[in-house]
Amino acid sequence: QVQLVESGGGLVQAGGSLRLSCAASGRTFSTYAMGWFRQAPGKERAFVAAINWSGGSTYYADSVKGRFTISRDNGQKMVYLQMNSLKPEDTAIYYCARSLLNYYVAPADFRSWGQGTQVTVSS
Repeated sequence: QVQLVESGGGLVQAGGSLRLSCAASGRTFSTYAMGWFRQAPGKERAFVAAINWSGGSTYYADSVKGRFTISRDNGQKMVYLQMNSLKPEDTAIYYCARSLLNYYVAPADFRSWGQGTQVTVSS
């Protein structure tokens, strides 16, 4: 059973940056693809970014491409989301998630979730 704990959220002005972190437990962390999702008020949870087991491939939603960067440190069992040029529409609860697979295929493959961290971007 994996546990995922997010941190790094907060309040930031538009154009600013934040770095989210996700600490994972379990011996098989490096086996699985990891991802970030977000849920804005009144909306469904949406895919943001994913990274395969080795960190060699990354994937992004069109809305964050060029602004956000996902990375991982398998030795430390950590996943990161660097968010630059933040916009008010990026305001959401951000969730770290683990896939059933070692490479990214689809958002539906993510089945283990953290508790989320709030990101608020003011205009």
